[in-house]
Amino acid sequence: MKIATSAYPLDFFENWSQYEDKLSSWVAEAADNGADLLVFPEYAAMELATLAGADIAADLEKSLFAVSERMEDVQALHKNLAAKHGVYILGASGPVEQASGRPVNRAYFYSPSGEVDFQDKQIMTMFERDPWDIAPANPLKLFNTSLGKIAVLICYDSEYPLLSRAVSDADLILVPSCTETLAGYWRVRIGAMARALENQCVSAMSSIVGRAEWSEAVDNGHGAGGVFGPPDTGFPETGVLAEGKLNEPGWTYAEFDPAAVAHVRKDGIVRNRSHWDEQDDRTKSVTFVELG
Repeated sequence: MKIATSAYPLDFFENWSQYEDKLSSWVAEAADNGADLLVFPEYAAMELATLAGADIAADLEKSLFAVSERMEDVQALHKNLAAKHGVYILGASGPVEQASGRPVNRAYFYSPSGEVDFQDKQIMTMFERDPWDIAPANPLKLFNTSLGKIAVLICYDSEYPLLSRAVSDADLILVPSCTETLAGYWRVRIGAMARALENQCVSAMSSIVGRAEWSEAVDNGHGAGGVFGPPDTGFPETGVLAEGKLNEPGWTYAEFDPAAVAHVRKDGIVRNRSHWDEQDDRTKSVTFVELG
């Protein structure tokens, strides 16, 4: 498969047509370059809050629900684009209101056949907890597609090995991210690379880039697209299949065969994935040693 993972700048829109034109252009560019799967970033859907005006977009609470109200239209647009171009799309994540009254951080996954499902973020960052009050919701999923088995770990989720272990059958883990600093970008990137190492699979990271001064939540994005694998048999020695330039908007592309994942799991120099359970007995107790 050929993956396109984005470094995506946020815009201020005066009307829906501007958003539709932007998304259509981004999808067409990746599809024209032969991509089978497109990955947009975490919270990139927050640019839709601008359709409600600058005052709403600048308000942490009101912007959440302004975006949530647009999600049905967002789904319809993505479904049409996925079918038109014959591609899978992990849409930009954004807030979706729940029966509890609080929104979750949800990324919708679209297939070229017109089917759609979603993955909710599992573990909230400090900002998502307070002051934003984003709620965790539905559990992890594993999507069985014509490209292989695909899982989604949204940003901070990629920093937790037990989450990725729960979807260890995945050939590919998608990591949409939103990071405000270089340190944040590297935390998520290191997480994405570590998950590829542990599960002997491929991970693909997308990022928000640039300034969005109209929002307190996504005002400053640092990052790049990147695709990573285990530094082992059939993969680059660095584990980096592709990496974009930091803070430069656009697509980063990488090709890999899911059969390479099966091969490295069976015949790799190391066997991280199959040896995982050997940790269990060795973590039940730790000997404390005093060294003066």
